[in-house]
Amino acid sequence: MAVSFFLDIRDILKIGNHYFINRMNDMKKKILMILCLIVCICFCGCEKERTNAQIAATTQPVYEFTTRLCKGTDISVTMLITENVSCLHNYTLHPQQMRKIENAQLLIISGAGLEDFLEKALLQAPQIIDASQNISLICPETEHNHDHSQEHSHENDPHIWLSPANAAKMAENICAGLIEAYPVHTEIFMQNLGSLLDDFQKLSEYAENALQELSTNRLITFHDGFSYMAQVFNLDIIHAIEEESGSETSAAELKEIINLVKQNHLPAIFTETNGSVSAAEIISRETNVPIYQLDMVMGERTYFEAMYHNINTLKEALG
Repeated sequence: MAVSFFLDIRDILKIGNHYFINRMNDMKKKILMILCLIVCICFCGCEKERTNAQIAATTQPVYEFTTRLCKGTDISVTMLITENVSCLHNYTLHPQQMRKIENAQLLIISGAGLEDFLEKALLQAPQIIDASQNISLICPETEHNHDHSQEHSHENDPHIWLSPANAAKMAENICAGLIEAYPVHTEIFMQNLGSLLDDFQKLSEYAENALQELSTNRLITFHDGFSYMAQVFNLDIIHAIEEESGSETSAAELKEIINLVKQNHLPAIFTETNGSVSAAEIISRETNVPIYQLDMVMGERTYFEAMYHNINTLKEALG
């Protein structure tokens, strides 16, 4: 009987010990869960603060310049228009893009009329940096003959970034706006600007060397947006046509362009990477002149990739 009693006591002690250990393990688990929860809350708070400085940039050039300037900071930059487009005249924002504008602390626009389609949406932006400030604009009508049948003719060419000098000024304008909005990062902005300006200078020097001995500086383009590139690279656009869906080139204008190609002994004609090529193909067949593509930095290439591509293409086609 005594043996049984002691066995019962041992069993009771074992049960008690097992219960105590389980309770301790439960407490440890609860403490661990609480600690994890505290860490998560702290992390989320830090993450919210880290991504608090949100910037939206309308198009690829200003997005790239802004991203370069913000490198090394906690500022997050997003691009509104990510599609490969040739022209923004009839562009319509999606709801997700509208939300990006509404949630952004700062909106970077290229300016010079490029974002006219954003007129109402811009009212939702708390602060805007216009990268085109103090840049002299070109009206293609005064530079060369072109098709005036489009609603947007008689306007300034907004594709200012196709001149490296203009692109450098755009970067300076964006940098000034960033410093005003986020003065704590002034030193980083200025360092990044210096690096960016060096790259623009190298691009200009490369173009000057590559395009100094062309067989002709005259060209015909199938997008009325290369005025600044022509000006800075000393090219003469003798005709530019804006061919869009629903407003194809007329037979009379096709004949005019074919005659221009023959009269000026042009070695090539130029389309835009994302643009229509139907009229260019007709002219190419009639004149036996090849078609080359220029990039407006609204597609898959980065800014510097596109610009070096344009320089090399011009050299190959007109050299």
